[in-house]
Amino acid sequence: MIIGVPKEIGRHENRVGLNRLAVQRLVEAGHKVLIEKGSGDMSKFTDEDYQKAGASIVYRAKEIYERSDIVCKVGRPSKEEAEMVREGQIVCAFHHLAVAPRNVVDRLLAKKATLIGYEIVEDADGDRSVLIPFSEMAGQMAVHEAAHYLQVQEGGRGILLGSAPAIPPSTVVIIGAGTAGTAAARQAKAAGAHVIVLGQDIGRLRALHHELGVVTVIAASTDRIAQYVKIADVLIGAVLVPGAKSPILVTEEMVKSMKPGSVIVDLSIDQGGTVETSRPTTPDDPVFIRHGVVHYCVPNMTSRIPRTASRALGNAVLPIVLEIAEKGIERALLENPGLRKGVYMLKGVLTNKAVAELHGVESKPVEHLLGEGK
Repeated sequence: MIIGVPKEIGRHENRVGLNRLAVQRLVEAGHKVLIEKGSGDMSKFTDEDYQKAGASIVYRAKEIYERSDIVCKVGRPSKEEAEMVREGQIVCAFHHLAVAPRNVVDRLLAKKATLIGYEIVEDADGDRSVLIPFSEMAGQMAVHEAAHYLQVQEGGRGILLGSAPAIPPSTVVIIGAGTAGTAAARQAKAAGAHVIVLGQDIGRLRALHHELGVVTVIAASTDRIAQYVKIADVLIGAVLVPGAKSPILVTEEMVKSMKPGSVIVDLSIDQGGTVETSRPTTPDDPVFIRHGVVHYCVPNMTSRIPRTASRALGNAVLPIVLEIAEKGIERALLENPGLRKGVYMLKGVLTNKAVAELHGVESKPVEHLLGEGK
């Protein structure tokens, strides 16, 4: 098959769909890889690096879409890119279709595209193998950003995230005990903060308590969230519902109860946010203050560390792309249940029920569509 990697055109998107090693492995397996000129520049992968790995460099995104069987992106296609998608094409990316513009979804449906969402693909153990490294990085970054915006010149309380001799540490409250929440808890604890994690998965909370010891873990409820949000110097929202919009767990009234100069980092903003007062911001203008609370709500945080993130992405998606290229999409989906869970759209039919309901479109389970194809 021919695999194409277009240059990301999203503002502030510095990552690239495949790294040099992934390209080399695909070429060694007998596939052709096309890279749009300059795609890896921000990740410090040069065109020459890709050529040495066996890729061909092309000069226009349109050529990538015209010639490729599989397109490997980072962010979901824009309206402009959706127009270039060839009928029946496979597009792999962090699609986040729950918050995608309806006109983009409609265009991809009309093109009979197949969309693989990296954020919902699972491995044989039921883990989200592509999302995990990004969640780990984002969790660590959330603590670093919170520490920065606690500084008084940034609108914060003017306190240290960790502790100083004879001075109580700051309190970091994390909602969500998944991969991102756990990474944030580790980082905050290492910095010396008092860490409280609220979640609904008792098994995860127990594991976190055993691993980190002094971190306080609590089963989440609306009353408990309200109780602990009020005492937070830093609040990190790390809630993910695969393929769907994040639920609002922190209301505006709860935000009003927070201490002036406290900081919210809403990692769930990629899926709409879990704090009612959150709205997407940008790396150029990353924060706003509402009700005296600093809000940091930058989507796709790992685009700020593109080399690390692109290396992690290439390593994680290589087995997925290789399997599709070797077997074809239908056989790959039939034989790989985890890959089936990563399908948003199959040949122009939405297969993710939550996304279909949000957009008011009918959906069919992947298994039914594969059965109809027999």
